[in-house]
Parts: sequence; structure tokens; C-alpha cells
Amino acid sequence: MTRILVVEDEPAIAELVALNLRHAGYEVAIAGTADAASQEVAKVLPGLALVDWMLPGHSGLSLARNWRSQERTRDLPIIMLTARGEEADKVAGLESGADDYVTKPFSPKELLARVRAVLRRRAPQALDDEVVAGTLVLDPAARRVSVGAGDGAREVRLGPTEFRLLHFLMTHPERVHSRGQLLDRVWGDHVFIEERTVDVHIKRLREALGPESAAMIETVRGAGYRFARLSKREQSG
Repeated sequence: MTRILVVEDEPAIAELVALNLRHAGYEVAIAGTADAASQEVAKVLPGLALVDWMLPGHSGLSLARNWRSQERTRDLPIIMLTARGEEADKVAGLESGADDYVTKPFSPKELLARVRAVLRRRAPQALDDEVVAGTLVLDPAARRVSVGAGDGAREVRLGPTEFRLLHFLMTHPERVHSRGQLLDRVWGDHVFIEERTVDVHIKRLREALGPESAAMIETVRGAGYRFARLSKREQSG
């Protein structure tokens, strides 16, 4: 379930947005100030943030810029909510690092459509599309993983954490992910979990997949892990 952080200082608007998001199947956290939002993100990295432009203390614009300047939050999808509708304001919002801009008043349907569109662009792991790499197939909707082709295909039994880990790696291929980044993206909260935990789950995942598919999960010495769409044997063949 994708977690969305709503940063809005007007309680009535915040609760209305949260209610619609929860009805759409999202997990929601609310923060009334930029400082409170930063504290929420420090505890659990959300899948997306809805940020009001006008906040007490630090503005939503400065909050977005701050997140974009930090490695942990630079890829956090951000939608700016504001009553400012001028083109210059929209440009300023987007240049601050926001992925989209929604002008108040807005309909719940429009907001949900914008949320889904941004998640589709920035967080493909949140979608239910089937992911395929070679003979490895992951179906998020059915929570099923299989390896092999035709009659030789077998179902791979994975625990929930290994499933989420494989989903993230397969939807972000060919990029090196540090252990800290994997903790943020897969576990959602890196504060109370040791980075060594990632190694344990990678080992379990490789054992469950079998040699051929496990070879796609490459260890990058001193950096982390990378998912290669083709194993080294397939690349050389």
C-alpha cells in the first residue's frame, strides 16, 4: 500500500484530502507544518507527498527544495497544492522540484488522477502491471512470481519482504541501489533496521529464485545491488 503524506495546515482540507485518498486505497499521514512534515519523512519515507504552498513557518516551496537537495528524499514524488493559479506561480512550484501542481479548489477525482499519474511516472513499483525480465515474471496483482518458460515454469514462493524487494528491483533495473536506499524504498523506515538486513533478504531472494534468475541480482562491491534485465550468461550468449 502506497503511503502518502499530506502537508496542509488547514485541518478541514487535510482531512477531506486524506479521506478521499484512504477510500482510494492509500495509507495517509498528515502534517500541518514543514517541520512536522520533515519529522514524518525522517520516520517513514512516503511514496508521495502532497504539499500546500502556504504553510506556517517554512513554505511548501522551501520544503520541496530541501527534499530535492537531500539524497534520501531527492526522488520523493511531490504534488504542490495551492490557491495560486498564475502561470509564474506554477513555474515556481515546478522549478522548486514539484512533479505536478494542483490549484485550489480542486475536485477529489482530479486530485486522485494527478496522484496516480505521478506515481505511474515516478514510482512504477506502486502499480499492478506485470513485470517481466527474461523468464522471470512478477505479477503484483496476484502476488505471484514464476521462473521458466512454458511447461517448465515454476512458481516461486516468496515472503512479503522478498516480494516487495524483487518488485522494486525489477521496476528499477540497471541502477545501483545502496542498502540505505533499499531500506527506504522497500521497508519504508530505515531508522530502526540495520543495513545488514538487506543482505539477508537478498540471500533469501536469490535462493528462492534459483541460479539463473538469481544471477540478475548483482552485488556491486562497495555500493549495493543492481538488477540486470539479462543475466551475465544471457548477455554473453
